[in-house]
Amino acid sequence: MSVRTQSSEEPAETVHRAGFACFVGRPNAGKSTLTNALVGQKVAITSNRPQTTRHTVRGIVHREDAQLILVDTPGLHKPRTLLGERLNDVVRTTWAEVDVIGFCLPANEKLGPGDRFIAKELAGIRKTPKVAIITKTDLVDGKSLAEQLIAIDRLGEELGITWAEIVPVSATGNKQVDLLADLLTPLLPEGPALYPEGDLTDEPEQVMVAELIREAALEGVRDELPHSIAVVVEEMLPREDRPADKPLLDIHANVFIERPSQKGIIIGPKGKRLKDVGIKSRKQIEALLGTPVFLDLHVKVAKDWQRDPKQLRRLGF
Repeated sequence: MSVRTQSSEEPAETVHRAGFACFVGRPNAGKSTLTNALVGQKVAITSNRPQTTRHTVRGIVHREDAQLILVDTPGLHKPRTLLGERLNDVVRTTWAEVDVIGFCLPANEKLGPGDRFIAKELAGIRKTPKVAIITKTDLVDGKSLAEQLIAIDRLGEELGITWAEIVPVSATGNKQVDLLADLLTPLLPEGPALYPEGDLTDEPEQVMVAELIREAALEGVRDELPHSIAVVVEEMLPREDRPADKPLLDIHANVFIERPSQKGIIIGPKGKRLKDVGIKSRKQIEALLGTPVFLDLHVKVAKDWQRDPKQLRRLGF
């Protein structure tokens, strides 16, 4: 078993490489946080609730010797709804198209049926190199980390997966994140950059704004809500009659939930929760777009939208 730590120095190559990597793992395995740490800016929605990433968010890591395009997929899981089935299809399609797959396994949780379920799927994808990434290493001691490394090595042997690398990282503590980029780079095909320097993601701004609102709306709500919230940005328009040095962007967005009873949870007593969601997401949106924003939020009911193909299409799934 070859586990990578920062001390292993390797000679730099002069060729330029560019390609796609995706992180897979159970919901809440740290995939989005790792994407953000590698890119150095917030591009994927992060939340301590499982199943928050719905769109394939690409983060772009620009290096002198390479361009690494990160595709952040939803967590693969046993589907219970039509939305769940579609999310799983998105994952499998993505795996078949990338140059390298990073399998994220949290250091602080023993390998479970969910990890095995994903590993079995990965074993069926023969050609793509696979890197085992042990996330959240800041939450465990050395002994627990060593046990996890051995467990992951054994899982690979059992299922016939040869890990190209096994890398422990802490995205929040920024430990070994650069090393991970160094190790993913040689697994990419040779070629010129695929995106212009300075691009961090190819997600349309409107989708990213919707994700930031959704992330703020997820915070502090009860456990039954994570899957039930969808956000659609209806329009983003510069406010007319503003002087050039004081622009203002008007954003009108709808937060959709599945049942009328959920409306009160999102809005909160005297509208306090919704107001907090607006304040929090507006700060993030202003940082993302670099301009002052007026955010107009409305909560609407789209009955059982996760199970209705027509509603799913309308909400962008």
